[in-house]
Amino acid sequence: MLETEVAIIGGGLAGLNAARLLHDAGVDFQLFEARDRLGGRILTVDEAGAPAEDGFDLGPSWFWPQMQPPIGTLVRELGLSSFPQASNGDLVFERMPHEGPKRYPGMRQEPQSMRLSGGTGALIRRIAQGLPMDRLHPGTPVEGLIMEDTRVVLCLPGRKIGAGHVIAALPPRIMAEAIRFAPALPAGTLALWRDTATWMAPHAKFLALYDRPFWQSAGLSGTAQSMIGPMAEIHDASTADGRAALFGFLGISASERARLGQDVLTRACVQQLARLFGPEAAQPHATLFKDWAADPMTATASDQQASGHPHPAASWVGGSWAGVLSLAGSEVSLTEPGYLSGAAEASSRAVQAFLAARA
Repeated sequence: MLETEVAIIGGGLAGLNAARLLHDAGVDFQLFEARDRLGGRILTVDEAGAPAEDGFDLGPSWFWPQMQPPIGTLVRELGLSSFPQASNGDLVFERMPHEGPKRYPGMRQEPQSMRLSGGTGALIRRIAQGLPMDRLHPGTPVEGLIMEDTRVVLCLPGRKIGAGHVIAALPPRIMAEAIRFAPALPAGTLALWRDTATWMAPHAKFLALYDRPFWQSAGLSGTAQSMIGPMAEIHDASTADGRAALFGFLGISASERARLGQDVLTRACVQQLARLFGPEAAQPHATLFKDWAADPMTATASDQQASGHPHPAASWVGGSWAGVLSLAGSEVSLTEPGYLSGAAEASSRAVQAFLAARA
């Protein structure tokens, strides 16, 4: 049986950052990710929707380095370049179908939203490049954790490995649903995990890609808000190298999205963009759609309704699992739960606690 000092469950930003910090400290680790790719809810894709080294973000795309120091520090440490979210120009608002959209002067963003050149996936690529590839195991779900004396046995498909400590960088709800524990988790711990909302899980994102950012030449920022829908909030999603795009968050429920289907929603979103930005918006050369509520590795049945950011808790692991299992996903952050910065903060804190106990 393979043995490691630390096993990391989850290959999103939090799990990879934990691996980076352990590797820098000379600690042996193995990382397991259920998806066949690294990144978790960070997903940067090309025009066909395939993961790409430079493309469009179907997951998180913004960060605020001045307001959220952990992510600003991580971006600087990794040497990544960033650029401000496009916001120059007027915004559009539609309230009622019979009124038509209204145009209003834009407002300066405070604090300024920033984006990463190459997409948010640049974070994942840069961290993974600095890690031993034989320690990263995408396509390998952890199905169970068994405590044996001073170690934990991880049950993987067809094999097991032993670890002195486990850092779980998953949303607590996914942990509660997907992994079996022996001994069982305390009832209070399990209830806390199930009550913790998974950020982004109820939401869906639509992108329309164009040959040029025609809204800019019309004096528009690409920002729009709508009480009609299907998108409630729309922004410029053009890349750092100038590929033009608009994106929106859908404002209808996960159950209604599932009922309507992607094709119907795509047509409705394109029609809405044409209402807001003119006839040229009706002719995207490609569209992208990601419904996170339909992703079983992100959302559970409890995540089908929209909810706010998760709230910090005093302790995330109780009973005999305390001390051998740490939670490090964005939802357990003490400062920015749910955000990219929360993933950076929670994973750093989990590794620092482990190293302090180890010393």
